[in-house]
Amino acid sequence: MGGEAPEPRRLTRALSIGGGGGGWVPDEMLQLVLGFVEDPRDREALSLVCRRWHRIDALSRKHVTVPFCYAVSPARLLARFPRLESLAVKGKPRAAMYGLIPDDWGAYARPWVTELAAPFECLKALHLRRMVVTDDDLAELIRARGHMLQELKLDKCTGFSTDGLRLVARSCSSLRTLFLEECQINDKGSEWIRDLAVNCPVLATLNFHMTELEVMPVDLELLAKSCKSLISLKIGDCDLSDLIGFFQSATSLEEFAGGAFNGQGELTKYGDVKFPSRICSLGLTFMGANEMPIIFPFSAILKKLDLQYTFLTTEDHCQLIAKCPNLLVLAVRNVIGDRGLGVVADTCKKLQRLRIERGDDEGGVQEEQGGVSQVGLTAIAVGCRELEYIAAYVSDITNGALESIGTFCKKLYDFRLVLLDREERITDLPLDNGVRALLRGCTMLRRFALYLRPGGLSDAGLGYIGQCSGNIQYMLLGNVGETDDGLISFALGCVNLRKLELRSCCFSERALALAILSMPSLRYVWVQGYKASQTGRDLMLMARPFWNIEFTPPSSQNAGRLIEDGEPCVDSHAQILAYGSLAGKRLDCPQSVVTLYPA
Repeated sequence: MGGEAPEPRRLTRALSIGGGGGGWVPDEMLQLVLGFVEDPRDREALSLVCRRWHRIDALSRKHVTVPFCYAVSPARLLARFPRLESLAVKGKPRAAMYGLIPDDWGAYARPWVTELAAPFECLKALHLRRMVVTDDDLAELIRARGHMLQELKLDKCTGFSTDGLRLVARSCSSLRTLFLEECQINDKGSEWIRDLAVNCPVLATLNFHMTELEVMPVDLELLAKSCKSLISLKIGDCDLSDLIGFFQSATSLEEFAGGAFNGQGELTKYGDVKFPSRICSLGLTFMGANEMPIIFPFSAILKKLDLQYTFLTTEDHCQLIAKCPNLLVLAVRNVIGDRGLGVVADTCKKLQRLRIERGDDEGGVQEEQGGVSQVGLTAIAVGCRELEYIAAYVSDITNGALESIGTFCKKLYDFRLVLLDREERITDLPLDNGVRALLRGCTMLRRFALYLRPGGLSDAGLGYIGQCSGNIQYMLLGNVGETDDGLISFALGCVNLRKLELRSCCFSERALALAILSMPSLRYVWVQGYKASQTGRDLMLMARPFWNIEFTPPSSQNAGRLIEDGEPCVDSHAQILAYGSLAGKRLDCPQSVVTLYPA
């Protein structure tokens, strides 16, 4: 097999096992073969061949990702896959990251932790994303799984404190990964890091970046001396001049992010900071032009560079990136400008992932030459043909730039574009033809996001997305289309779409319901900002078994407001969340959410 996952139909024929479950292949061999099939959808298809394959899939599945925590009950999932070694569960909608979901919305980890605390001997890794996790949850998990746990990832979670982290550190001696990035954690002291150093000698990855946790440099130095396998550390705010001892001790360190340059312009303060020789990934906070020379000695070996939280100007970006020819991953703000992206295109021929976040909306000295447009994106498309991921906030865009991406970026599997509203006039709208050319050219795309301004995409362009997105499984669209007809045209082409998010669109409830019914693979849809009624009555058109519909009504200020054609106005407060579920109606909805159809 050459290490590649076999295609399900070819595998079925090769093993000569019919629907009755007979055949000559022993269970052990079939289990070994299924181990090569990593894509969850392929595993799902193979499990439906016959009862025997279903049973062997259940016993051999090592990892499962639950894309939404209310899609299945914990007990049902763990009964289906009793030998899981790794489990990932996603909670609140992505919109929670932008303040669009109330704090009391739900996504509590307790039901999952309670089930995992039962006899479940194989679990070694747990990943919870955008969920509410309490110290009691961590205590219950650790009591049952602490001796086995090797990886704990709490990604953008809330509800716990450093007391819970101390318990993890004291009880999980086999822990190799502790991930806490962007969590809201109640800081009760930094003793938990000292406990990690004393009790977790095999720790390889520690990440509490973008949290407000304070750290003592002496504790990090102890961590480096005790955990000889530490290869990745991402921390909060700690002056780099206080980490000299840590860097001297962390001889295996390959990735570092966080820290801070709190003495801006003090040339001598950071002169003694020397990164370990193996370092190949950096993300430094509050770095300015005077501190850039710290990176220069090993810039040629850097594979990953995060400049999102620096004070660098467009010129600084150009100077630094010109010294980094081997970058695979680059994250910046749009202060990099078209000129900086031109340097990236000329220098970083191996680049695989590029993220361009929005900068200071008020502008400033750093942004005088900043702003990304079609010029920079076209240069990137032509110069960086190994790209697999692009996410960019742009001030201007043209059809031609999108066509260039479709022509040259053949390996792209994830594309996300947000058109900012800074400029009064956009050069080339609508973007119908450019979007069609990009989707036709980038046949490996699996994830696609396009957030425009009104007029950015016509009904025809929305139809093109449906026609040309046969392989896309996740999509986010904002400010697209003109009428309900465009939405219906789009939906008829999305045969494999599993997750859809819509924002700020002019569609009616009825059209949304009919469109959702027209997408056979859709398992999850979230909508915010549409022509909502006060009761969500037309959403009942999509009611069916095992399908939950949750509705957040429009604001009371818009109650009864109509536009000229007699339809409701677009209300930014109204939301729809609809999803497939084997768990039935959830019992922890906040008062602001109305359940329209219990599954």
